[in-house]
Amino acid sequence: MKLKLNYKSPWARTLLLSAIYIAALIICHWLAFQIRFDFNVPSEHLNDLNSEWYWKTGITFGFLVAFGQLSGLLSYFSIPDLIRLFYALGGASATFLALPMIDRDFYHVPRGVLLLDFLLSFVALTGIRLSFRLIRERFLAPQGRSSRHARRVGIIGAGDVGASLARELGSKRGLGLNPVAFFDDDEGKWQSRVHNIPVVGNAEFLLNPKLNLQLEEIIIAMPSAPAKRIGEIVKILQQTRLRFETVPSMDQLATGKVKVSQLRSVEIQDLLGREPVSLETESIRQILSDKIVMVTGAGGSIGTELCRQITSYNPRRLVLVEQSEFLLFQIEQELKESGSGGHILPAVADICDEPRMRQIFAKFKPEVVFHAAAHKHVPMMESQPAEAIKNNTLGTAQMARLAMAHGVDRFVMISTDKAINPTNVMGATKRLAEIFLQALHASQNTSLPHTTKFIAVRFGNVLGSSGSVIPIFNKQIAAGGPVKVTHPDVTRYFMTIPEAVGLVLQSGTQGSGGEIFVLDMGKPVKIVDLARQLIELSGLKPDEDIEIEFTGLRPGEKLFEELSHVGENITPTSHPKIMRFVSQPSDLAQVEKQFAEVTEDLHSIEPNQLKMRLKKAVPEYMPYLT
Repeated sequence: MKLKLNYKSPWARTLLLSAIYIAALIICHWLAFQIRFDFNVPSEHLNDLNSEWYWKTGITFGFLVAFGQLSGLLSYFSIPDLIRLFYALGGASATFLALPMIDRDFYHVPRGVLLLDFLLSFVALTGIRLSFRLIRERFLAPQGRSSRHARRVGIIGAGDVGASLARELGSKRGLGLNPVAFFDDDEGKWQSRVHNIPVVGNAEFLLNPKLNLQLEEIIIAMPSAPAKRIGEIVKILQQTRLRFETVPSMDQLATGKVKVSQLRSVEIQDLLGREPVSLETESIRQILSDKIVMVTGAGGSIGTELCRQITSYNPRRLVLVEQSEFLLFQIEQELKESGSGGHILPAVADICDEPRMRQIFAKFKPEVVFHAAAHKHVPMMESQPAEAIKNNTLGTAQMARLAMAHGVDRFVMISTDKAINPTNVMGATKRLAEIFLQALHASQNTSLPHTTKFIAVRFGNVLGSSGSVIPIFNKQIAAGGPVKVTHPDVTRYFMTIPEAVGLVLQSGTQGSGGEIFVLDMGKPVKIVDLARQLIELSGLKPDEDIEIEFTGLRPGEKLFEELSHVGENITPTSHPKIMRFVSQPSDLAQVEKQFAEVTEDLHSIEPNQLKMRLKKAVPEYMPYLT
């Protein structure tokens, strides 16, 4: 009967590794004696060589077992394994050094032999493990097989990220990228080598005609570099006409979501100068951990990111409310794939459907609500203001009343900077919703044991959200132009979706109720400059390859966004990126009277009439009338 070994089974791997270790230890024991005595071992030591190898090998092997050297896979070997191997062999050698102190007649091998045995065993076992790792990475793994057409790559950034990238590209030659040079701004690194790859100079060296590296591609490995420097490097690379990519962001690398070798194109957010935001995660955890949290508009750009970030704080349940079945399915599947499916509760519902929303509140009993559902498209809402009023104002008011009736602890509404001195219906309806939340909060009986904290958070445009300017510009560039900009002087504030949502969660911890928080959006960006940068990132030249066309401001649009209303007091918070606006709340009865006036015959009167009713409720609103 033939015995067939399955080397994928644990016992077979252990047997193989044991045989390799024992053979290596025996050879190193013999070689230590030979080297110590110049391959002419004296007769008085021949007995030591020939008779002690078995128990000495047994003791050393026992130390290897005790330090977990048989539990690891043979072809996986890293620094922790190397350290354990050193301790195992060091412990065995220390034992052999101590034996003569106990009984010199039993064991009296020269110390030089013991030292050589330790060094040879350490080098041999390390070499064996590294050899198996090399075979796996270079020959067995599909990505490790060498590509015949590997592109010669330069890496900008010789720091930890760049070094990790070079190491990974070296081990995964199947990716087809062969790093041949580093570029770094630190002059102290020039003329040195990282993983045997020379550091040539800074990125400006790429413009030197004498630099003959025959590069085919550049990878920017500087995830923590200032956006200004990244912009300078991109302009240099555009001059060289070399293809270029970048490593993932520092946030993605730090959380382990992606590997350093998962390259991507340089995107507009890399050039906009947004500094990384630090969050007081412990305070966020206190309001979300083990709580039942509801997110409305869970399938939208902000809603989906809210769901992603909330799940990282371990809520007991996360209720996803979304009227689009398709969008709800998408975020539900994403959260399940990330391991959060056990506490996800999807609910197809329209926030304006009062019986359905009442049933959801009664069934799931949310403790924290993030209200992101809204109609936000400015020009579209100008032509159908009734829908904006119904969803953004009345829907929010209904959600707030239900939250208060069902004992919700915090209700956080996502507002917009367009609610500040609004010139469009979308902004005016959001402002009216803010007024209602402040009035509702002030109307609560503070002597009761529980009151709901109503909070609004304003911020501007987020990069990459559905319907935002960047996806529109990218489509226009892909179609060959023109890129359509409303006005040469129009400016907007921008931030990334993860940054905005992180600060929304932080704002939720700051409020005691009745406040409006405004996020620090940084410096405003000229839309025409944004268009030019997007064209350049596509490898084209503005006004040559792609024309920029000015179309005029659309109905309800401003040249620039404002920061506050008259009468709102700006006070700082404990977070440098969040400001608190405090204003005198309106009387709830008066606000509800205004609601009744605005919504009377909501779908039967002309848009201009509705806008004038909105202006009566929101005096600072300057409507666009057709």
